[in-house]
Amino acid sequence: MAEGLELRVRQRAPIPLDAVFACAPGELLALLGPSGSGKTTLLRIVAGLDRPADGQVRCGGARWFDAAAGVDLPPQRRRVGIVFQHYALFPHLSALENVVAALGHLPPAERRGRAARLLESMNLAGLEERRPGELSGGQQQRVAVARALARDPAVLLLDEPFSAVDQVTRRKLQRELARLREEVKIPIVLVTHDLDEARLLADRIVIVHRGATLQAGPPDEVLLRPRDADVARLVDLSNVFSGTVSGAGGGTTLRWQGTSLEVQRNPGFAPGERVDWVIPSRYVILHRRDRPSRGERENPVDGVCAQCLVLGDTVQVALEVGGEATLHFNVPVHVARRNGVEPGARLRVSLLSEGIHLMRPRSHQ
Repeated sequence: MAEGLELRVRQRAPIPLDAVFACAPGELLALLGPSGSGKTTLLRIVAGLDRPADGQVRCGGARWFDAAAGVDLPPQRRRVGIVFQHYALFPHLSALENVVAALGHLPPAERRGRAARLLESMNLAGLEERRPGELSGGQQQRVAVARALARDPAVLLLDEPFSAVDQVTRRKLQRELARLREEVKIPIVLVTHDLDEARLLADRIVIVHRGATLQAGPPDEVLLRPRDADVARLVDLSNVFSGTVSGAGGGTTLRWQGTSLEVQRNPGFAPGERVDWVIPSRYVILHRRDRPSRGERENPVDGVCAQCLVLGDTVQVALEVGGEATLHFNVPVHVARRNGVEPGARLRVSLLSEGIHLMRPRSHQ
């Protein structure tokens, strides 16, 4: 990681921080968390716009910030390209002039040509003389990216760059970002609160909450195997429960609501140990009324349908189990109708063992 970006910062005030992350050249890292969690603050620290009380920021083998050594390079010396949420383009300048404004490190005679080539690479050829107010949201975003790349940055920082555009434009820009990352081969850090966006674009994600980084890893690892119940809830996993390990080794089982559940993965828990556990809704399988399938013999659980919410072609189902816990899962509308899924109906589901993930309670960490 010597040539990539590394951040490690800590402070108690004015904004509590306890954050660590790294991003390699050519990697896209997503900082994922709710609004106000500190994601943008961490970007500003990398860019030199905010200064933490303690820690280090390194990029490309160079120290940009080191509190202990008294190193704190100003923003203009950090080779950072940054795209803000609302692009921050100069409204009185054309698209070309906005990019030229970031090319002060080049001789004046070279700037307009370089700016034009950058705009062309962003599919903006022919729009060079338009001002931001004459461009669509997606076009403004691409001008902002071209301007960020004009500095030949060592790292590209994107602060929720797609939040101000419609869904169709958002998908187009996401595809362009995927293409861009294959070309520039520098660390790219994307701030987002959109789970789907992080899963779609990122090589790794970092969960950020209240200024702290809670877990980092590939999207599926973090979103399906959270470190603890707090992370599970932050990544919108609603099926979070407590239980007791009642077996270990090759035959791990979990006691929950008077039922014994088989567990495929046991990351070091002992029989009798109290655990939190989670199962993503995709691993909750509704039993068919007409004929059961082979998979439905796996961890069967009975309950009463407490709620059905139709969202387009999908029904979100809340199933009360044992009078104390509620399982949430989704089924297609036609499946719900065929199997009599309605409030008050008794239903049976299977909890697939491969989807059950055991976690140590936070108080024990």
